Amino acid sequence: MAGQGLTQEINARWTRVRGVLRAEVGDSAYKSWLKPLGLVDFSNGVVRLSVPTRFMRDWIANHYGRRLSDLWCEGDSLVSEVEIFVLSETQDRRTQTPFQPPTEASVSAMAGTQVLPDRVKGDVSAALDPRFKFENFVVGKPNELAYAAARRVADAETATYNPLFLYGGVGLGKTHLMHAIAWHIREHQPGRKVVYLSAEKFMYFFIRALRFQDTMAFKERFRSVDVLMIDDVQFINGKESTQEEFFHTFNDLVDNNRQVVVSADKSPSDLEGMEERLRSRLGWGLVADIHATTYELRLGILQSKKDEIGAVVPDKVLEFLAHKITSSVRELEGALNRVAAHASLIGRDITLESCQEVLHDLLRASDRRISIEEIQKRVAAHFNIRLADMHSARRSRAIARPRQVAMYLAKQLTSRSLPEIGRKFGGRDHTTVMHAVKKVEELRTNDTTFAEDVDLLRRMLED
Repeated sequence: MAGQGLTQEINARWTRVRGVLRAEVGDSAYKSWLKPLGLVDFSNGVVRLSVPTRFMRDWIANHYGRRLSDLWCEGDSLVSEVEIFVLSETQDRRTQTPFQPPTEASVSAMAGTQVLPDRVKGDVSAALDPRFKFENFVVGKPNELAYAAARRVADAETATYNPLFLYGGVGLGKTHLMHAIAWHIREHQPGRKVVYLSAEKFMYFFIRALRFQDTMAFKERFRSVDVLMIDDVQFINGKESTQEEFFHTFNDLVDNNRQVVVSADKSPSDLEGMEERLRSRLGWGLVADIHATTYELRLGILQSKKDEIGAVVPDKVLEFLAHKITSSVRELEGALNRVAAHASLIGRDITLESCQEVLHDLLRASDRRISIEEIQKRVAAHFNIRLADMHSARRSRAIARPRQVAMYLAKQLTSRSLPEIGRKFGGRDHTTVMHAVKKVEELRTNDTTFAEDVDLLRRMLED
């Protein structure tokens, strides 16, 4: 491909990546964290992005790294890896976008490489987050069983509780425990081969193997491991071919006394769209639930996070956040990071007043306390359909339209991301949610009766 054509393709991909991220995280988070990213360099399959500060680099890598990497590298793209750099103060910010062919001077002006998580090269295993270790996991009553089971599996030299199935809501610590198990085994039993990846990535490798008629290599790759860890297994709901391969991989590993660890947002018996035999196999070992956090656990998590980032945060601010943000640990830690970043950037102390100002959008969403499940129930009742239809694969207009309305309201009334909303609707892709939101907005503009229906539902939910 000619150099100019390559430049256009990379710029076009960057435009698309930014558009998807903005739709997923919302304007506020996008402007605060992702808008400063600049496309600086592309060579040998590696995209290099720049940011102005080390703090911002670390935040983006930790919170958006996996998604950034997936968007750049999905499909058969020329991109195989993504890196993010801190831009030197002497570097002219105007050269970041659009992408220009790199020069030796421009590359040397950057420092502090941070490889974004979840890049797969020769090894299929995703990168592990160094923050997610047992030492950094705050234990309380809601998660003590899952933590104890994870430690037992990590300490054992042979398979135990096979499989270990961890489940719970979004942001409660499933992925943290998965990473912690992998870290512990790699550090204390380096001779054991551990593969950790998302169910989405497992499906990607399987489909790629089918496309290139390389299924034998795929089977060898996944069935030769000592420990296989699959995160968010609910993603393969309704994916029959992938479920079939996962079923056989699972059986082969368990039969050979190899450890399997799986996480999901629901228990095995509640995974709709999953074959009965697979649901049965997933429940063979130990099923450990991670419950919603208590106030005491949230406060402990905030105190631990405060020490980790080295911020000076008054106790009354930590107590306020622990009371107000109850939906997920991820959102809780994100709130503290936002407050600390704001104070650092503008040079002010953290106070209760500044905390309320910085987090006004998040606190407003928390005050509503509207869940996606509540929205689904109210919309299903309003349109006289079954609640199960919100998760089903049925596409008739009588079912699809209420489901789109529920997705639209979930986007408007909760702080959940598009992928999180999609998972709550039978494991649908975030693009399906985007389409639903756009469709409902169009119908509200052109159909006054429909608009009144949606507005009525919204008022009922907000009251």
